[in-house]
Amino acid sequence: MPNHLHDALFAPHARTSGVFLISADGRETSYGDFLNEAARIANALQSLGVKPGDRVAVQVEKSPEALSLYAACVQAGAVYLPLNPAYTAAEVAYFVQDAEPALLVVDPGAAEALRKIAAHAGARLETLGANGAGSLMARAAGMPDVFDTVPRGADDTAAILYTSGTTGRSKGAILSHENLLSNALALRGL
Repeated sequence: MPNHLHDALFAPHARTSGVFLISADGRETSYGDFLNEAARIANALQSLGVKPGDRVAVQVEKSPEALSLYAACVQAGAVYLPLNPAYTAAEVAYFVQDAEPALLVVDPGAAEALRKIAAHAGARLETLGANGAGSLMARAAGMPDVFDTVPRGADDTAAILYTSGTTGRSKGAILSHENLLSNALALRGL
């Protein structure tokens, strides 16, 4: 079985040398470099014990590496769970307790405040800073830049996004590989 989202969005660009991303500081990342980094991170996730279907909660600032982490989760068959960087430790505790992630990736500056929360939920804790530094990227640096993509179907869960909680506690909204692919294709058509 193929990986529905990865095969449609990422794999077609594996041999493309064009510019994929230009960061705010002017750094250019090619499609190939982006996918190589995503593969290294997918290998790092696997080395941390993340299995297909496991949730990876991510509370980091936007960065090229954070985008690579998202692609790595898709490739590894993990469920990506983004958390607003402005959430307090108490708010993160609720999401981590509710979602039961295998891994929590946070900004290095928040690691100490969130370490006990991750441990209490049985999650590993890794760091990723807005500048691309952190324990996750250090682990990924030594990994191969190829990864055997995990098969996932259209109906498999790809991400969980929590609602705003305006009428009560936030609830996790499950998005499938097909949901995210449909959204991406719609945005591409704009």
